[in-house]
Amino acid sequence: MSEASTRTLIEDLRAVVAEAEKLIAASAEDASERAGDLRHHATEAIGKARAKLGELEDDVAARAKAAADQAAKYVRDNPLQSVGIAAAVGIVIGLLLGRRG
Repeated sequence: MSEASTRTLIEDLRAVVAEAEKLIAASAEDASERAGDLRHHATEAIGKARAKLGELEDDVAARAKAAADQAAKYVRDNPLQSVGIAAAVGIVIGLLLGRRG
């Protein structure tokens, strides 16, 4: 799963958790035993979802840091190649933007 799709998934899950919390709060007035059980189970599920979101965020952050560290190491080990690659990318982007205008 790409970092962008993982971030989108995390944002979507946050929205779902927020909506579930709103539903639990709205149902707080229902004093029936069944409603209480449902609120309890929903609260537990939300807690687990929040924990999983935290794990996903930590994983994404760790992978991003590892990728940045690896890129920095490559640039330190190969400075001339890195400058050449950056120049080539700049030229390609310049040509693409020049054709649009």
